[in-house]
Amino acid sequence: MYSDVSKIFDTVEDISRTITREDADITDKLAKWPERSLRKLQQEGLAGLTVPLECGGLGHGAQVLAQVCETLGQQCASTAICYGMHCVGSAVIASKVTDYQQEKYLTPICEGNHLTSLSLSEAGSGAHFYLPQTRMQYSSEHEYKINGAKSFVTNGSKADSYVVSAVAEGSSMPGEQFNCVMIKGETEGLTWDKEWKGLGLRGNSSRNLELNAVKISDNDILGQFGDQIWYVFNVITPYFLAAMAGAYLGVAKSAIDEATQHIKNRQFSFNGRSLASSSVIQYQLGCLWAKYSRTRALVHHATECYDNNDDNSLVELFSAKAEVANAVVEIVNESMTLCGGVAYREGSKLDRLLRDARASHVMSPTTEILRIWTGRSLLDQPLLTDT
Repeated sequence: MYSDVSKIFDTVEDISRTITREDADITDKLAKWPERSLRKLQQEGLAGLTVPLECGGLGHGAQVLAQVCETLGQQCASTAICYGMHCVGSAVIASKVTDYQQEKYLTPICEGNHLTSLSLSEAGSGAHFYLPQTRMQYSSEHEYKINGAKSFVTNGSKADSYVVSAVAEGSSMPGEQFNCVMIKGETEGLTWDKEWKGLGLRGNSSRNLELNAVKISDNDILGQFGDQIWYVFNVITPYFLAAMAGAYLGVAKSAIDEATQHIKNRQFSFNGRSLASSSVIQYQLGCLWAKYSRTRALVHHATECYDNNDDNSLVELFSAKAEVANAVVEIVNESMTLCGGVAYREGSKLDRLLRDARASHVMSPTTEILRIWTGRSLLDQPLLTDT
């Protein structure tokens, strides 16, 4: 369907400028999951973006994912992140897919009939999402029971399946028994907490989840037993960072666009001069554009490195996402200053962008963790030394 990647970008741009833009305010005000945009993306054949060609998908990697999420993020960060998490989950399933998982998950995903997401974070492990306490207990032949609690599950209660992390109960070496498993959304024993009412990203349905004796079969275990850490650093983190970096680049671009439009339209009645004629304003806007442009170039470079299997691609991605987090908060802040008092009214677009942007630092891996991982990588130190 999409032999030319430019057609993917054109389709996403069209969805973003129509449905996503139309629904953005309601998504934010009512904390409403952006279903119309997500279903349209599925309908247009874009649900298998990060699924390999041989598995029925479009076969694209981190760089295209980042660009798609940037386009969506310019209109609605919640939509970008919900779609991005689906694409991360899809990539995880596809990386070591079995025939059973292909039939039950990947084929429906690529056909636009199945939405997936990640369920890794827990209150007890905080930002250390790679150290789950959720337990996976052997129940009977080919069957396990999952008990535990997850937090901030994007697309929570909305997705058809979830990539869930758990540790094998009773293991003498639990670090080697961390697993990623697939759990269908309608499985008995899943209990969702109250709906998400966040400061920003209000539409991403980021809900807490309790798992009470949830049954899975060994067919639902991803990869080899104990493979979770492999997934975390080879698939989950790279694709997650690409999707998040792209989404927040979109927020930054949207803020610059808002400031630019305001400056062009603002005229002083006492002298008839346009705000755009001020050299100070021109300089300030030029600085914001440079910050956005160089950060975007870094993201494109990092995702290209990952897609090409370059040696230091993880380090590049760590730094790129951390830089985006700093840049988007600064750009939205300064855009509000350039727009003056009108930007501070409740319900302005910059109001929403500022609240959405701030989450860039706190979504795990946090900016601090990414900086530490970068330093450890450069110094040839284990990434998880102090955890």
